[in-house]
Amino acid sequence: MLDTLPVTETSKASLQLMRLGRELRQLRQQAGLTAESAADQLGWSRYKVTRIESAKTRPTPLDVAAALDVYGAAASARRALMRLAAKARDSSTAWWTQFGDVLTGSFVGMEDAALTIRSWQPQLVPGLLQTEDYARAVIGALRPEDPPEMVERRVLARMRRRELLDREDAPRLQVVISEASLVRPIGGWLTMGEQLRVLAAEERPNVELRVLPFDVGAHAGLEGPFVILGFPKDVYPDVVYLDHIDSDVLIEPLVSGYQRRWSSLTSAALEPGRSRQKIVQIMEAHT
Repeated sequence: MLDTLPVTETSKASLQLMRLGRELRQLRQQAGLTAESAADQLGWSRYKVTRIESAKTRPTPLDVAAALDVYGAAASARRALMRLAAKARDSSTAWWTQFGDVLTGSFVGMEDAALTIRSWQPQLVPGLLQTEDYARAVIGALRPEDPPEMVERRVLARMRRRELLDREDAPRLQVVISEASLVRPIGGWLTMGEQLRVLAAEERPNVELRVLPFDVGAHAGLEGPFVILGFPKDVYPDVVYLDHIDSDVLIEPLVSGYQRRWSSLTSAALEPGRSRQKIVQIMEAHT
């Protein structure tokens, strides 16, 4: 069962931080406070309140204690959350903090802690499956203003992200990728051919790849790419991630709608064996 897999110290830190933020948000709402009114009483900015609740900021024990005072938390809840806050701060430093100059938002930490990652990609091979040269071509095209050394930093961070799939407690990655993503020669056909070879050879048991062929026509993913991150039910609800060039958006309330879109996409896509054949056909036709 995926729910019983062990987690690394880094993942534990992410899960604890996420759970702490969720519990603090629930206490605030139960107290009848908006983020703005809570911030006013705490002497904080609304930005600080929302970043703590969304696990984008690691609060100090004093921050947590102050919030619990304002929210009128019961003694039992106070003890539990102060222990949780201490565990989150004492856990190992996350690897992505080394890349604070090129990684923004909370997505990488949440991805690191997820049990399942379901990704729909209509234009590109997903980051967790990209080769180094393919990633370099994508990043260079999306960020033409970046100097070469910054592009290389971003490539290095993306390659570090890929190690997630080889961990002992690796999440289950399910990908639906448009055929369009496979025939666009990102970086030229030499680079694209190597990317296709890597996809065709993918055999990790925790990775499932499906191709949505051109002949499907209209489909549930026409509005663009999305990623659904799944977590243990007692820790954090599933969330949807929408990627933008300079920001990320994590959504909880709309997750059920995206889960329906995901089901529709997987039903329309080729099953994994036929998807591999499709990738090989494209590779042989162009390389």
